[in-house]
Amino acid sequence: MSRTGKLLRNLGPGLLFASMAIGTSHLVLSTKAGAQYGWLMAIPIILANILKYPFFEFGVRYTSVTNKTLIEGYLNRGKGYLWFYAGITLLTTFTILAALYTVTAGLFINLFDIGQSSVATVALWLFIIISALLIFGKYKFLEISLKFVVSILFVALVITTILVLLQGPVPHVSNFKPTPIFNEVGVLFLIGLMGWMPTTVEASSWVSLWSIEKWKNQPKPSLKESLQEFNVGYGITAILALFFMIIGWFTLYGTNTQLSDNAVSFADQIVLLFTEHIGSWAYIFIAISAFATMFSTCMTAHDAISRVSLDIITLLKEKSTVKDKNNKLYFSIGVILLAVINFVVITAFSANMGNLVALATFVSFVVAPIIGYMNLKNVTSSEVAPNLRPNKNLRLLTYMGIVFLSCFSLYYFYIVIF
Repeated sequence: MSRTGKLLRNLGPGLLFASMAIGTSHLVLSTKAGAQYGWLMAIPIILANILKYPFFEFGVRYTSVTNKTLIEGYLNRGKGYLWFYAGITLLTTFTILAALYTVTAGLFINLFDIGQSSVATVALWLFIIISALLIFGKYKFLEISLKFVVSILFVALVITTILVLLQGPVPHVSNFKPTPIFNEVGVLFLIGLMGWMPTTVEASSWVSLWSIEKWKNQPKPSLKESLQEFNVGYGITAILALFFMIIGWFTLYGTNTQLSDNAVSFADQIVLLFTEHIGSWAYIFIAISAFATMFSTCMTAHDAISRVSLDIITLLKEKSTVKDKNNKLYFSIGVILLAVINFVVITAFSANMGNLVALATFVSFVVAPIIGYMNLKNVTSSEVAPNLRPNKNLRLLTYMGIVFLSCFSLYYFYIVIF
């Protein structure tokens, strides 16, 4: 088989990572970055993708070499590592997933003019549909469907970006004043953008679990092939972030357009932007693409958190077995429980959803350098042969990322608390 054929066959975990990351962090934050601050936002977007790369790469590397999940590696470093990661996952379970479904439901109502339908009602249907797809379609369906979604989204964004570039940036209005970056509002936005670009660091274990699942149905690729596949997904994620930023910059920067702080309303504004530059005839296709992007993000996050939760519970049991870990019944129960729990969160705490998500964002951002360090400990342990460990350049980049995230986390902590 040719190298291209092998790469296409191995595509899966990296594309799932891309699909998961291209949610609100790209659709909303990247576009808003360009719209509010212009081309300068390319710098933090590129910087975040480069400095965080090792933390996600280590999830693929460790699993490929040891045939163990990254979470098993945490347990091997000490049970305290696993309990720490379990606490972060618990917070994610009750917040981020509910927020993703809320945004997706609201976007569906706005884009397709569903009338008086409530967000909770649409979210319930989304929970039912996605749970059924994950339980009956399994990993295979998830991978195949997301290959189409990511491919279509990539093509749509390439076309839109080219059209926007050909038209050139919109002229600035006479009373336009650039939005300051280094005031409190600007710094908080910058921290949020870089903290969630391309996604939160704890998602590194998600790629690890998807790799294990994929290898059940096909021959396991080499370490080099696994890293190549992940790099394709990671590269797509970084490129699309810049595409969204360029679209926001060329179409909104300098126009004094009032941008909504609500993720759903802002996503709706983005769809209208795309329509303006492609044509009104394309609205239905763009609306479907935008909804499919958020739908796939919900699906990948729901699948990943179910697998992570099952992995953590199994490893914390004193007498866990491989059979327990691979039991499809447990996975199905996990998917349904997550759906029920997060639907309750949406209906009971919808008024405080912003505060819940802010708490999860704060915790995820602050612990990012700690998880990065935990991942480094895994790939430099005795379980990984010296010749398969990260080289000096990658380790140096890792330490730079840890220092960078630590400084940003401390500053973020200072601003939020004081």
